[in-house]
Amino acid sequence: AARDSRRGRPSVTKEEAIRAAGALLAKRGYVDDSYADAMVEREKLVSTYMGMGVAIPHGTSQKKGTVKKSGVLQYPQGVDFGDEKAYLVFGIAGVGNDHLDLLGNVCEILEDEDALEQLKTTSDMNYVLEHLQ
Repeated sequence: AARDSRRGRPSVTKEEAIRAAGALLAKRGYVDDSYADAMVEREKLVSTYMGMGVAIPHGTSQKKGTVKKSGVLQYPQGVDFGDEKAYLVFGIAGVGNDHLDLLGNVCEILEDEDALEQLKTTSDMNYVLEHLQ
């Protein structure tokens, strides 16, 4: 699955972070521009904050065929997701169960606390890419 990342972003609101994730997916041609709206609507239903400083916003539906793509945004100061802060915001797009492999990769990252903490603040793009492959 393709990935893109944006490191060292200034802290923003939760909705702005979700829209930025949607814009990143749209910029890469993975989704259309309306996908960010679906991501915001999905967040209103149930928080996509996963714990340990990671959020995985995604849309309620996807108009393009099967998509298995993700983009990650890094916020070293954190973004408020309710009572918790997200430092890594993974925007994902997928139809049906096609996004489950992406979620599996994120779960692996969550299991390596040292790598996870480094990913939250590193400015080393090689480190980011190596751990998100």
